[in-house]
Amino acid sequence: MKIATFNINGIKARIGALSDWLSEAQPDVALLQEIKSVDENFPREHFEDMGYNVETHGQKSFNGVAILSKLPLEDVTRGLPGDDTDEQARWIEATVMGDEHAVRLCGLYLPNGNPAPGPKYDYKLAWMERLHARAQDLMAGEAPALMAGDYNIIPQAEDAAKPDGWRDDALFRLESRAAFRRIQNLGFTEAFRVRNQAPEQYSFWDYQAGAWNRNDGIRIDHFLMTPQCADLMVDCQIDSAIRGREKPSDHVPVWVELAA
Repeated sequence: MKIATFNINGIKARIGALSDWLSEAQPDVALLQEIKSVDENFPREHFEDMGYNVETHGQKSFNGVAILSKLPLEDVTRGLPGDDTDEQARWIEATVMGDEHAVRLCGLYLPNGNPAPGPKYDYKLAWMERLHARAQDLMAGEAPALMAGDYNIIPQAEDAAKPDGWRDDALFRLESRAAFRRIQNLGFTEAFRVRNQAPEQYSFWDYQAGAWNRNDGIRIDHFLMTPQCADLMVDCQIDSAIRGREKPSDHVPVWVELAA
């Protein structure tokens, strides 16, 4: 089972690039972020024609997450528990059944948090507290589960081409990294670093100042897996080359393959 996460930075602008990548990479499941579309305007039929079941949790012009799956999606839920007043569309869950195992998939778009400090950073840290609570529940379930998406977290210095330039940014502030580590320390495996310890491995390059051409990137798109899910992992890679294509997102897909 091949599961990918991809911040597409607008479904309207990126439908061509996304469709091309789906046709080439053939993921069984794609967890999307920043669809920037209300549910009724998402091009559902286009992706259904490509063989995908579609579930969305959208929001006008901002945020928004979705799941595209060649496998049936069961028990779909929307919104991260813990704050009924939070109207931002940043979380979607579903269960897929592989040949041998059911896997709980959680697609997330974690708040950016800038400028920090400030209200947006407070919201980011509060959201991560809610994420920690959901992560505890997933761990207690003792079943294959993963949380994947754009975490807007640079975990370590080697995950940025120029870490010193990010020291005061919400993505790399000590409080952000500590909150991420606290979740990971519940027993989650960060999939990519288990498979690849090489430097200069990034999933995001800013559109400005030729960042892609200079490989001035950061790695902020992650998979966190329960032990039962990590035991099924075969591989995890970043499809970085598509960043150099026409009308790309500023993110690229990251995917895991599970023996599920």
